Formats: sequence, structure tokens, C-alpha cells
Amino acid sequence: MHPGWMSQAHSHMQTSAASLDGDDWASRRTTMKNPSTGETLVDTRSTLAPTMANIAINGSEPDSTFHQDNDPSDEEMESVHPRYGSLGSGHVELGRQRSGVSNAPSRLGAIAGCEEHAFIMERMRSRLRYYFMNPLEKWETRRQFPYKLTLQLVKIFLVTLQLILFGSYRYASVNYTYDNRITFSHLFIKDWDSSREITSYPPNTGPLAVYTKDNFYDYIDNAVNAYNNVVDTSIGPYYYHLDNEGKVFPLMITVEEYLAASIVPGNESYVFDTTTIKRSIDVPVSDIPFSTRNFLAANNFSINFVTLLELDITFSLRTIRFRDLGPLKSPDCFSFKILISFLNRDHDGQMLVNLDSTPTKFLCKGNNKFTVNRSEKIARSIMNYSVIVICALSLFLCCRAIYRAQQLKTEAVIFFRNYFNKDLTIQERLNFLNGWYILIIVNDILIIIGSAVKEQIENKELQSDAWDICSTCLGIGNLFVWFGVLRYLGFFRTYNVLILTLKRATPNVLRFLFCAILIYAGFTFCGWLILGPYHMKFSSLSTTSECLFALINGDDMFATFAAMTSKSAFLWWFCRFYLYTFIGLFIYVVLSLFIALIMDAYETIKLYYTEGFPRSALEEFIIGPDDVNSSTDSYSPQDGQTESQNIHACHHYQTPGRKISAAGVLDTILENICGCSTPTQPVVKLSVSRQLSTEAESQSLIIT
Repeated sequence: MHPGWMSQAHSHMQTSAASLDGDDWASRRTTMKNPSTGETLVDTRSTLAPTMANIAINGSEPDSTFHQDNDPSDEEMESVHPRYGSLGSGHVELGRQRSGVSNAPSRLGAIAGCEEHAFIMERMRSRLRYYFMNPLEKWETRRQFPYKLTLQLVKIFLVTLQLILFGSYRYASVNYTYDNRITFSHLFIKDWDSSREITSYPPNTGPLAVYTKDNFYDYIDNAVNAYNNVVDTSIGPYYYHLDNEGKVFPLMITVEEYLAASIVPGNESYVFDTTTIKRSIDVPVSDIPFSTRNFLAANNFSINFVTLLELDITFSLRTIRFRDLGPLKSPDCFSFKILISFLNRDHDGQMLVNLDSTPTKFLCKGNNKFTVNRSEKIARSIMNYSVIVICALSLFLCCRAIYRAQQLKTEAVIFFRNYFNKDLTIQERLNFLNGWYILIIVNDILIIIGSAVKEQIENKELQSDAWDICSTCLGIGNLFVWFGVLRYLGFFRTYNVLILTLKRATPNVLRFLFCAILIYAGFTFCGWLILGPYHMKFSSLSTTSECLFALINGDDMFATFAAMTSKSAFLWWFCRFYLYTFIGLFIYVVLSLFIALIMDAYETIKLYYTEGFPRSALEEFIIGPDDVNSSTDSYSPQDGQTESQNIHACHHYQTPGRKISAAGVLDTILENICGCSTPTQPVVKLSVSRQLSTEAESQSLIIT
């Protein structure tokens, strides 16, 4: 033991702490004399963190950015590794110590470098830990008001209220156009039956068709005469579409047919050209009863039923609706393009008749004298703009959070690569991409678009029919908004089981569904090909798939068996075998395995709640110093790589039973200089920031 060494060491620590400032701390060269040999010892270190210098000199608290858990979502991020630099010659001297070369001042530099390393690692750990906290945990940690959570809750309320109010007007608009189509069917189609207006399964009536030439011409005569007299006979306010000269647009008859086709009876010979042509003729409005045969003959326009594929009758009608479709109580003007089709493409002896109408909204003209409820209009506009502003703010905050998370990910990748010689896995990197934020961004964009269109519709600023676009954006956006509620329920253990179960079961379920879809597709194609011509439910690929999916869920089984025709005994028995095989396979095997996959994931999550969830290397690092001793092996340096030896070296200088702290470092310095031993102190588990703040006075005694 050399008392002179100890006395000189304590005296020099006090002198250095009083004389040094934060700027020249890193470049200070310190000399000491060995009292026994008179040799001058020089300790040169590259850089130390300015924060550590301030602690050593002034005994002050660490930098506030460290003490307050610099969260990437709240403050600007900083580059970790470039800011603190390398550990310089202290690591080189530390390598010498491990190889057997003893040098007391180099030991001091190595230990100071380890203190700096502990500070850097704890700072990164604090930032990562704060990033992965939920709003409730952030509130408990820093008392930061959860403004994002509050904003989302307000958005859910306003968006849902907006959707409910818009839904009533959406229904009124669709119902109005549908009722007009029913009216046009009664006005322009002969012998229209009201039973065809009800959608039922199986249908109560067959398709509307004509079977004779006389019946065909009668239907055309009825449509043209009804159009000529619609202003006088119709209850609704329907009017003709006028051109720029004030003349009524005529009704148009269009014929699509083959270029040439003829059949010679008796010897089964024919002439046929697959080229199709279209011919049109205008029918002017007249008060005289219309006859199709006479009109076509007078205009040298013939119809050959052998070559005829389709005949279309098109015309337009305009109407004004004296009822509000929005908060602005004003008339709405519509133009209906009506199409009556006679389909003969199958040439099977029946010509199907169909009517369709397409509404178009246009700007009304005239003296609009009406009472407007200004307060209601202003209230709805305020709601629309409030939703747009809130969604825009939510969009900005989520985009900013994702951007900062990617910055933190980049720093974490560099940190683990430089300090642990490890790269984060793809799964660990994906942890920095919050899927809930992506969902919120999508619903914010959809709701902003839908709200803007809704405001224009209600103020009658859009002349086109944009109800479908608006309802689609608002509907899907509201769906995603309510999906996002699951994120906040996930903060509670009881409700989080559902989310974790779905997350764990999804990969296995997708793989299972891929295999099941292959079997399902085989049954679909087989049923459509064999049973399609004889069974109504298998008439097309879409109806076949819908029928099989209904059978999986136990719907309409007996009707599916009974609807098969018995004309062919072979097909009748094949239908039974086909349906029994499909139902038995999918209900008793496929669905059972599907449920088993989900139940297995659920049992696994319950086990994790009991015994603990498996942790990745990143999660083990975030846990903190208390548990890092059992998990640092994941980051241990590779042999022969001196750049990452600092972590292992820091553990090399740690006294068993005592954590590395300011007092512990001082004891270790004295032990290595004078060869004496100090009493073993009990382990006090404090975070790095807590240790630095409570032991700042001892920290100022470190030899530079």
C-alpha cells in the first residue's frame, strides 16, 4: 500500500474538479508521480460526454434530455453515436489490460469510458422504453396529457354523428331514384306487374319476355305513345328535354344485328356473317297514335328477327323534386335517361324486356323562393369542417409519429451495430412501424374526402351525382375508425386477449385458408360445370360460390337438394354425392381445423399471460439494467472485434456484488492503484439517471 498515492489521488481529484470546465474536460492531460519510483504517469483520453463532465465538475443533474426520457414523438431526435464519439484510447488501454499489460492511468481511462458507455446505453434504453409505452403509461411516467387519445375519441364521436345524419339523406336519394324507375316501368312497359318490384328468392315470377312479333310491336307502340303523352298522363312532374332551339329531343330506336343471316327452310342451309352493325332512327313527338309497323315502313327501316340481336329505345325526361335531399330546403332537379331493351342474343324464341334509368342532377333555373333554416345549415357546415380539421390534425400527428419512429429506428440500428455488433431483425424493425397509425391515416384521408364531398352535396354545389363516392368514403372511413377503437381496448389486459389472439393466429390462419381455398375452388368449378344447366343455384360461377358458402354455414340445405331436376338419374345421384361430400368435408373437417387454429392461439396467449411473453433481443435491452445481466448474452461481442469489446470490458471492471456507480468507480480506482481492498457495498438497484443525480458529489472526485 502506498499512502502517498492515495493522498495525491484525492488531492488531485479535488483540484481537477475545481479547475476544469466542460469545454476542456475532454482534452485534459493529467500527470501523477509515483512516490516510490518518481516516474511521471500520463493519462490521455480522447473524449468524454459533456454531460458527464458537467456531472463530475458541478455535481449537477444529468442533461434534461436524458433525465426526461427524450421521446421521439415529443422532441427532436438526436444522433446517438456521432454525438458521443468513440471511446478512444481508453479502449485500447483496456485491451492492453485484458492482454496482461498493467497500467494504472489507462485503467482510469477505461473505467471512465465505461461510465460514458453506461450513460449512452441508458439514454437509448430510456428513449426506446418511452416509445413503446401506451398513452396511459406515458401519463403515469411523465404526466403528459394523452392528446392523441383524446383527439381520436372526439373524432369517433363526430364522425359517427356525421355518418348517421348523412345516412338519412343518402337513403332518401337512393329511394327517390328507385321509385322513379318503378314509375317508368308502369308508364312505358306494357302489362307490368307489381309483383316484379319485390325481390324474393326463389323469384315468384319468371323473366319478362315477348314471344310473338305482334307482341313485340305492341310493346314498342306502348312505349312511344306513353312518351308522347307523359306530360299529360303522368302524376309526377315529368317534362321533355329541350334543345337549344326549344325543340323536344326525339325518342331514338337503335337496332343491333348481324350484317347478313338467312335460313333456307327444308334443306337446312343458311347464309351467315358474324359482323354486327347498328342502325338508328329518331321518332319525333306527336299527338297522333303511333304505329311501329307503319312508321318503319314509311322510313324504309325494316327489322329482321333472324339477324336481330338487340333493340333499344332511349329517351330523356326531366323532373323537379319539391322536397329537400339535404339541409338546404330547396328544389332538386334531375334528368333521367331511360333505356328500354329487347334482348334477342340467344335466339331461343323469347325476347327479354328490361328497363333501366340513370339519374343526373343539374342546376335548377327559376325564381327560387323558399324558406331556409339557416341555423341547421350552419350547424351542419360547422360539423363538416370540424371533422375535416380534426381528421387533418390526426393525419398530421400520425404522419409525424411514423416519421419520428423511423428516425428512432435508424438510430437504434446504428446503436446496436456499433455497440453490440448486432443488426436488428426484420421483426424488430417492424416494431417501429405502428400499424394502428397506418389505419388511422387511411381513415383520416377517406373521411376528409367524404366530408368535403358531403359539404358540397348538402350545399348543392355539385351538379353530378356524387352520393356513391361520398357514402363509400365515409362508410369505409367510419369502419376503420371503429376498428381503431380496439387499439385503446388493448391497453387493458382483459380486452387485449382478442387482439393478441388474432395477431398470433393470423399467419397460421392465412396458410390454412390458402389450402382450403384450393379445395373450395375445385368444388366451385366442378359444380358450375356439371350442375349449372340443371340447377338454378349453380347457373354461374358467382352463384355457385355463393351457394357453397351458404352451405358451409348451414343455410338453405334442403332447398339446394330439392331444386335439382330429376330428368337425369345420373346427374340427380351425382348432385347428392357432390353436396354430401362438400358439406361433410367443410363443415366437419375444415371448419373444425379452422376453429382449432384460433383456439390454439388463444391458449398460447393465456399461457403467456401466466408464464410471461417471449422477448426479442430488442425487448430484452429495453427491460433495463435490472434484468440485463440475464439477457446481455444476446449482444455479447464477437471474438477478435475490438470495436465492441467495450461492453465486455465494462463488466470486467465491475466488482462482484456492487453495481458500477460513482462511489464504486472510486473504490475500484483506489484498489487498482494501491492494491488495497474496500468493503463490499450492498447492491442498490437504481437507474442510471437516479444514480447520477444522487451521487453527483462523489462523481466530481473522479481523476481525469
